[in-house]
Amino acid sequence: MTPRGGQQRLLLPTLALLTTITAVVSSLGAPLVPSIAAAYDVRLTTAQWSLTATLLTGALATPVVGRFASGRLRRPTILAGLMVVTAGTALAVVPSTYGVLVAGRAMQGVGMALLPLAIAVARDALDGERMSRAIALLSVTTVAGAGLGYPLTALVAEVGGLPAAYGLGTVLAAATLAMAWRHLPASDDAASMRVDWAGAALLSSGMLAVLLAVSEGEVWGWDSPITIGLGAAGAVLLLVFARWTLRSATPLVDLRMAVLPGIAAPNLVAFVGGLGMYSLLTLAVVLVRADEPGFGLGLPVIVAGLILVPYSVMSVLGNQLARVVRTRLGPALLLPTGCLMFLGSTMLLALAHDRLWQLLLAMAIGGVGSGFTFSSLAVLMVPHVPQPETGSAMAFNQVLRYLGFTIGSALSVALVAAYGGGDRGFRATLLTVSSIFALAAAGAVVLDRRTARQTASIQP
Repeated sequence: MTPRGGQQRLLLPTLALLTTITAVVSSLGAPLVPSIAAAYDVRLTTAQWSLTATLLTGALATPVVGRFASGRLRRPTILAGLMVVTAGTALAVVPSTYGVLVAGRAMQGVGMALLPLAIAVARDALDGERMSRAIALLSVTTVAGAGLGYPLTALVAEVGGLPAAYGLGTVLAAATLAMAWRHLPASDDAASMRVDWAGAALLSSGMLAVLLAVSEGEVWGWDSPITIGLGAAGAVLLLVFARWTLRSATPLVDLRMAVLPGIAAPNLVAFVGGLGMYSLLTLAVVLVRADEPGFGLGLPVIVAGLILVPYSVMSVLGNQLARVVRTRLGPALLLPTGCLMFLGSTMLLALAHDRLWQLLLAMAIGGVGSGFTFSSLAVLMVPHVPQPETGSAMAFNQVLRYLGFTIGSALSVALVAAYGGGDRGFRATLLTVSSIFALAAAGAVVLDRRTARQTASIQP
């Protein structure tokens, strides 16, 4: 894969546009959830599936696409994925039932599986510091894209309604498809790897069962047979998936590689960071839109979109700061610092959320944490991954991140209700998320020390 001339100059902008626009499309959920609940006359937890379905598809499609799209099939797979995203946004434009909307949103989630492919293209086409900078840029554009998408889609929805917001997504996805068609290089590598479809079925079934139990437990009853049965069945299926994967000659994801030194810490933080990020974003939207006695700011959807602007801006600045820290102080501080920034954000919002400025400050701090965390994951992993396994390793890291996104999206709203709702439930949920970030920061430190010890032991 060696792009030339104008293709070389426009390769990185094309990849950045691809990852940014797919993030914009995925952001067509969180700020619009309360509006969707009102428009389709469904509960807030049910309307949350307009976001959860997208994230779940992203988590399921990522390992399959990562395996299938290696070698010569990488370019056609990226183009096909963008076609599915465009069709999904177009389907959501059509006024219909809530089920059709969720189906369109699920199709849009395929775009989230394209980030590991964009990183693999950058690794093949670039080298040295250019490659490291490109990978960091592509990793953080998902956050920056969501920061652009939240206020943009919220504004369009405020003016033209839900169909206008999804219509905008259709135009953006189609434009990205045209850009990728023109400038994305083909690969001369070997044929694609075999896809473990049985493993994909086990993973998807297990995740869907667990998420249904979590998101609908408030309605069915947390102690009801269907809630307990679905949750237990999902857990069993995920255990069977892990056992199947460890025995498979061509696993969907390489679980053994996932726990190797240098890879385990980024994978841990990817999951926790994803869970915390979407918990923070979801609860921020809930706070803005809620108008209950003693809780909520009661502001319109456009404000719900604008709250991510400081998050997005600070994530980009956090990315630049992380690069300086990595160069001058070493990579060991990156992931713990990101987790502690997230911890500060959720703690601040848990203790002070009566004014809009408090929310904006918490989002800005969370943005710095996001910049440190998500821009560092791929950069830290790549030196420890064999080049042929880059796509697969990045895909599994993305699976963990998207799994965290999905659980954070579904669990945050459910926890607020489980803790009693209102201000009490909001505060308790954020404190729970804060404790998870504290554990992740400690885990990142421990795992990094294990990596350092193993690296020192193999030095001559």
